Amino acid sequence: MADIPPLIWVGCAYLLLANLTAFCLMGWDKSRSKRPSARRVPERRLFLTALLGGSVGAVAGMFHFHHKTRHWYFRWGLPAILLLQLAATGALWHFRIQ
Repeated sequence: MADIPPLIWVGCAYLLLANLTAFCLMGWDKSRSKRPSARRVPERRLFLTALLGGSVGAVAGMFHFHHKTRHWYFRWGLPAILLLQLAATGALWHFRIQ
């Protein structure tokens, strides 16, 4: 573990925080959706957290809380963001500088 660069640790901590935030936002919005007068989390913010690295947490939260699963742009959009991020990560890993 001592040979892992600090930047990797920072990146992992960031991704953990981003995914936890996305997951919690899905749960928070689901709980607020049951109250008619409650302020909701804007859909734009849910997508933004996924785009900023929280796509795994957003997809997990969507299916765990059964939230936004009827909206096609969430049902297909969040997994598409996840796949694009995985492809970008794979490309970065493949073409990394030695």
